[in-house]
Amino acid sequence: MQIGDKAVDFSLYSDKKKLFQLSQVTKEGPVLLLFFPAAFTGTCTTELNEVNNTLEEYSGATVVGISTDTPFTLAEYGKVNALRFDLLSDHDAEVSALYQTKYDEGFTGMKLVRISKRSAFVIDREGILQYVEVLENAGHIPDLEAIKNVLKSIS
Repeated sequence: MQIGDKAVDFSLYSDKKKLFQLSQVTKEGPVLLLFFPAAFTGTCTTELNEVNNTLEEYSGATVVGISTDTPFTLAEYGKVNALRFDLLSDHDAEVSALYQTKYDEGFTGMKLVRISKRSAFVIDREGILQYVEVLENAGHIPDLEAIKNVLKSIS
């Protein structure tokens, strides 16, 4: 997945048990997809809380977090952290695989069948990728300032 590519359409259920379909949401404006490895972990919580606390700075984009956690886990995680954006369950890691964010091996060499790499994708109204960042190190956070700048430039 590279800047300028057409984003792969997908449908996933949210923490609110609603179906999210990317192609429908991009019609309304830009979308920020934030793939993260696991709810209730340190770096994931830091990243998503930072986005949540500065949500107004994302130029009105639809922001969603995506992990392989169940919708029920994500619902509790969103509630505990008072997140103001939806969390999507990619429980089978199919969307993570489509976006090339799926770990094949984990942090300790263990096979991780269903874990996403921390990643960020900005998709414009036409469904084109305007920003792509896939991090190999789960302890790092995407460049949130660069994401805000891209969103500002396409809004």
